[in-house]
Amino acid sequence: MIGQAIADGLLTGGILALGAIGYSLCAHMLKFANFAHAEMLTWGAYLAFAVVAFLPAGPAISPFSFGWPLLVAIVVSCVGSGLIAVAADALVFSKLRKRRASSLTLVFASFGIALILRNLVLFVWGADAHYYSQELQISLEVLPNVRLMPDQVLVLVLTVALVVALHLFLKFSRIGVAMRSMAENPALSQVCGIDIAKVVRWTWMLSGALAAIAGVFAGLTVQIRPEMGFNMLLALFTAAILGGTGSLFGAVAGGLIVGLAESLSALVIPTGYKAAVPFGLLLIILYLRPQGLFSRSARV
Repeated sequence: MIGQAIADGLLTGGILALGAIGYSLCAHMLKFANFAHAEMLTWGAYLAFAVVAFLPAGPAISPFSFGWPLLVAIVVSCVGSGLIAVAADALVFSKLRKRRASSLTLVFASFGIALILRNLVLFVWGADAHYYSQELQISLEVLPNVRLMPDQVLVLVLTVALVVALHLFLKFSRIGVAMRSMAENPALSQVCGIDIAKVVRWTWMLSGALAAIAGVFAGLTVQIRPEMGFNMLLALFTAAILGGTGSLFGAVAGGLIVGLAESLSALVIPTGYKAAVPFGLLLIILYLRPQGLFSRSARV
């Protein structure tokens, strides 16, 4: 039973890690908490659902529950969510930055954007739950007394691959180096000839794309609902703060810790209280180590 809880926690933690990395990127670069980030998960899930519904249905790729349309949908969803994030910055956040608005003003603006995005989802798709596929799956026994669906195994593998790919991108690509430079010293980066506006656009694009993938993975393993991003908001923030804002592997570790804590807590407390676990963790972190557990590790 504990083994199954750990496996479920790792799955949840991997999804949270992708969302936390995207949030951490923006928070470290732009110096404010973006509450609209969670709605990017929802929009990513629904954009992928719209693409799957539009494309002709094909046979499922055995042993998974989905076919090639979902693979195309993930790419479209990443681009779409990234563009939504870029548009939100161009229409709201960039104008506030030019007016030298405080971080608190940017936070309140992100609240407004989050409400607009959530209600647009309700207007377009309604409040009912949706699924990418109605195909039934047989769980696999990956370890003694630990069973996972093929979709869940794939999500775990892809999450690891995406984290490694993002690390290599930030470490070796020109854009990645520019992003890390701007995060540490924006003024010096501008003096050195780095195009700040371009780096900001890339930051929003990456953040939105990572959120979209997290949303698709969450919808694939559970279901798609308009409040799915909002329900994950506190867990995402907790994971990012726990790992240390701006730390790539810290966000991953934070996501895994939060996922495991939520899953294991169900063994000792009623499942209805599981949502309070991230809140408790967040209070403990802010009291004991507000800079995060991995604040000295390599930054994004």
